[in-house]
Amino acid sequence: MRELSGTAALVTGGGSGIGLACAARLAADGAAVTICGRTEARLREAAERIGGDVSYTVADITDEEQIAAAVAAAAGRGPLRAVVAAAGGSTSIGPVAMLDAAAWRQTLELNATGTMLTVKHAAPALVRAGGGAIVAISSVAAATTHRWFGAYGVSKAAVDHLVRLAADELGGAGVRVNGIRPGLVRTELVAGITDPGPVLDDYLACMPVARVGEPEDIAAAARFLAGPESSWITGQVLDVDGGHHLRRGPDYSALFEPMFGAAALRGLPSDET
Repeated sequence: MRELSGTAALVTGGGSGIGLACAARLAADGAAVTICGRTEARLREAAERIGGDVSYTVADITDEEQIAAAVAAAAGRGPLRAVVAAAGGSTSIGPVAMLDAAAWRQTLELNATGTMLTVKHAAPALVRAGGGAIVAISSVAAATTHRWFGAYGVSKAAVDHLVRLAADELGGAGVRVNGIRPGLVRTELVAGITDPGPVLDDYLACMPVARVGEPEDIAAAARFLAGPESSWITGQVLDVDGGHHLRRGPDYSALFEPMFGAAALRGLPSDET
């Protein structure tokens, strides 16, 4: 018997990147995994790629009815013991004096509100099943400032606090809530950053273990936090980043100065001198 045999799991954002790797790891250990996301073709391809007992349901985590339906679908496949909230992203970027308010709100809605809605609807299902674990995917940008990242780090900091809040509220009901702060991980969302160049060089200079992370690095941590091996761990946010959190945020000036201008990086909304 594999460790998670006879249990069900839900992974949001399971169609690609970190979510896909988490779903594959949970499925490999015997869970009946349901992945959800906004694009059916991507989900179908991911489920076929993983193989085993994996199904999918289309859901936007910012739509409360859709994420509630996704939780119900996962819980219908067995006792729901694990939920990995991996869906996220950003449309907000640039110097603070130039930030677009609509993009800021959209990023907060996706990362902070979307994770909240996932926790909101997953918690009762986990309690009814006798307890389980929620793992929220945050970012090193939540705790280490990433200049010119707009709402992204702010929204992920909200995820970190939500982890602690939910862990405190739900522990007595047998539900553990933890988070993971990935560093620079090789996914399609950061393909240009992991290419050779000054930004990647600076990232590596900030890491005691100087290499780009792989989705499987995060999946291994998520599997531990979601499984019985971590039964006395809750309210933690684990840095999985090669030690990046020990130093400083990366220097993106080589990328952003051509985009926004040198003056903007110094706090001016245009090329004023």
